[in-house]
Amino acid sequence: MAALSTPPTTTTITTVNEGSATSISAVHSDILQTHILTRLDGPTLASAACTCSQLNTLSSQETLWTNICNSKWPSTNTPRIRHVISTFPNGPRSFFSDSFSLLTNLDHPNNSPQSRHDRTSELISAVDVYYKGNLLFSKVIETETVTGWFKCSPFRLDLLDPKDVVPTPIKLLDDDDDTCRDLEEDLELSWILIDPIGRRAMNVSSQKPVSVQRHWLSGEVHVRFATVLAGDHHRGSSSEFVQCGVVITCGGSQGRVVLIKEMSLLVEDMDGIHLNGKDSLVILQRAMEGKKGIRKREEEGRKRYQEFLERKKERKEKKLRAEGRLDMLCVAFGVLGFATFWLFVLCR
Repeated sequence: MAALSTPPTTTTITTVNEGSATSISAVHSDILQTHILTRLDGPTLASAACTCSQLNTLSSQETLWTNICNSKWPSTNTPRIRHVISTFPNGPRSFFSDSFSLLTNLDHPNNSPQSRHDRTSELISAVDVYYKGNLLFSKVIETETVTGWFKCSPFRLDLLDPKDVVPTPIKLLDDDDDTCRDLEEDLELSWILIDPIGRRAMNVSSQKPVSVQRHWLSGEVHVRFATVLAGDHHRGSSSEFVQCGVVITCGGSQGRVVLIKEMSLLVEDMDGIHLNGKDSLVILQRAMEGKKGIRKREEEGRKRYQEFLERKKERKEKKLRAEGRLDMLCVAFGVLGFATFWLFVLCR
């Protein structure tokens, strides 16, 4: 192998037997930063940053990650969200890492100081809804978490006001099953919860729906997105694992198109009971601080949701068996008491 060296201000070219190749250092940094790195998505840019020190430095530019966040989640391009993101340890790069990655550790921590989770005075939701890759709707809401009403009431974040309706280009098909299938295949959701005090974020959506069902009475379609989180550390309790679910309620009118009527985030345990704000906040804060990794959110979300449903079913069956045994025991005691009474009467 022969190397051709030039003055320090020029490039270095290496040749190999099959031909010649130019090292990455031969490309001017302005070209890399302006014409190459700007074309990469977040995961690819993060991978490029691990290849060499030059790309690591260039890939750490805040502008690159800001543009990626705004492109991936248009709801983040608001003054309030931009300010919050700027307070993260590495700015938009840390925010992307938190929001794009999927929680990989569902283990229950042995100790989680309550005081750490009581610091949050509000949660910010940045929500984006897509259909076939096109943005349908974006909105940012802020929710206070310090009042007694929030802590004691069932945890529920409503994105739309009661009278708000979001029209979509989705056509209502003659066959209801085709409409449900269309929504299941092409509707996508991103719901990022942001803790501005702890400077952490987490995407609680499964990206694609885990279930699409039509209500038998109202005819409305309920599209569910879900993420399963570790609940409390008590093994076997109803909140050992919880479902953080987003339900989009869709109806139809205005030229036979699908209308989004409701969009709500709730936290539900394995007994189907909605957790209150205080308990939900602790679980969400713990999840934000948990270990995350890059996995296929759609496949992993559906897999965990099915596992959650299996646990929920097993718990219900176990509860029914226990209630059946208790009923039999009560009947046996009743019969024994009845027989004892008549035996006492007849023997007098």
